[in-house]
Amino acid sequence: MNAITGRERDPVFEKVRHAVSAPEWALMRPTIDAITRLKRERNAVILAHNYMSPAIYHGVADIVGDSLALAAQAVEAQGDVIVMAGVHFMAETAKLLNPAKTVLMPDLKAGCSLAESITGADVRALRARHPGVPVVAYVNTSADVKAEVDICCTSGNAVKVVESLNAPEVIFLPDKYLAAYVASQTSVRIIPWDGRCEVHEQFTAADIAEFRAAHDDLTVIAHPECPPDVLAAADFAGSTAQMQEFVRTRTPKTVFMVTECSMSDNITAESPQTTFVRPCMLCPHMQRITLDNIRTALETLEPRVEIPADVAARARASVERMLAVGR
Repeated sequence: MNAITGRERDPVFEKVRHAVSAPEWALMRPTIDAITRLKRERNAVILAHNYMSPAIYHGVADIVGDSLALAAQAVEAQGDVIVMAGVHFMAETAKLLNPAKTVLMPDLKAGCSLAESITGADVRALRARHPGVPVVAYVNTSADVKAEVDICCTSGNAVKVVESLNAPEVIFLPDKYLAAYVASQTSVRIIPWDGRCEVHEQFTAADIAEFRAAHDDLTVIAHPECPPDVLAAADFAGSTAQMQEFVRTRTPKTVFMVTECSMSDNITAESPQTTFVRPCMLCPHMQRITLDNIRTALETLEPRVEIPADVAARARASVERMLAVGR
């Protein structure tokens, strides 16, 4: 039996073989084995977002999910070290909820166009223009922004969070498209900020029409960070976790998942009955996280995420309020 044939019988490889070739897996496996060993030595846990590459998602992650799931699981994470396989705001959120633990961000340049679109000073200016109006921040924001708002939300619980405030109007930031989606689902007046996800804003309703014409019985499910015309053309809109549940429970024949394309790769293993159309849009920030820099982070215990104590206390409160609302 040659080495590649042996790897093909690896149960993890069976989950990723649709996206990773046998020769590629043979090259990856030593790093995966090293990460597994280092996790034991460091008493570490790896949290991975749904947009991570299949080798990370299936190969080394201990906890996977959308932003809300990772935030909730971070509270319960066992171990002394948390490695965030995601983007920087997610690592900050993990640190907020685990102030005594070491939180590692394998690449500090793994940012987010939404998080970078607004600052704490911007929030203070919004409050001055709209006195007394509560402020909801999408979790895709920095700790500095979270410290200035009343409560956070994710795409999965945004409507529920907005309505939990029992206010006639709410400032919602930073994603203008998610704000528009929330406004369409509630009677609360939404005051938006002009932030956008650089990946989701690239999709168009014309893309959907083109794929519907090319594929019979196509089901289109879209992330609410997409523009309104895309959501209007889709069959379902929801967070990455809600998309995953949609595919799992409704078992559509063919799906166009309008979001970062690693998502389709990661859920193919658990939804073999569904064929995924992949118009690949990769998040350049998510893709900065690799097996190699996860390994280096565990070896060196760097880079670490630190948040000033005064900012952390206020930001933590807004995240904890979000978790109390739940999905």
